[in-house]
Amino acid sequence: MRQLLLLLSLIPFLAQAQIGIKAGANFANVTSAAQISPGNRAGFVAGLFLAPNTKGIIGSRTELLFSRQGYNYATGTTSGNVDLNYLVIPQYMTINITRFVQIQLGGQMAFLLNAKADSSVASGPKMPYGNVMSYYNKFDYGFGGGIELHPVAGWIIGARCSIGLAKLYSSLQTGQMPSFSASDAKNNVVQVFTGWKFGGNSKK
Repeated sequence: MRQLLLLLSLIPFLAQAQIGIKAGANFANVTSAAQISPGNRAGFVAGLFLAPNTKGIIGSRTELLFSRQGYNYATGTTSGNVDLNYLVIPQYMTINITRFVQIQLGGQMAFLLNAKADSSVASGPKMPYGNVMSYYNKFDYGFGGGIELHPVAGWIIGARCSIGLAKLYSSLQTGQMPSFSASDAKNNVVQVFTGWKFGGNSKK
């Protein structure tokens, strides 16, 4: 009964809120990992967002995203790539420059869903490492910022950079770390996206 009352109380808010979908490309890497010569790795991002309707300059944005990121690496004669899948929850403050341009600044938390790595030696075939989840911290957090354009109706186009503050690899792991690891590595992602928002003032 309480859940039903809570849902009913949210209906007026949701009717006025901007609810949207977005998808795009990730260009991911890691910082503080010079020993593995990390390189950019392309991935993708897709998800939903919710923003309270506001006619003022300052607003907010909450998102729920699936994000594939990672990095390429090379050390000595060994090279390969790492794919990391996250569930990301950004919470951003929005600054409306005009109704066409929005600046976004804030923080995010992320939960690691899956991790894969492979390696090759001296231009040989790539060999998968298998399950490598045990090497990673399952929780990540950081901050970011970006710009979003609203050219017409509910269409959105944007770009964002997010910088991780948590170490990628777990300090609980014992023994020799694999060739693709760096103890102080942190996530770093540049994202470009497009999408559509519904409701609120999307038709202004």
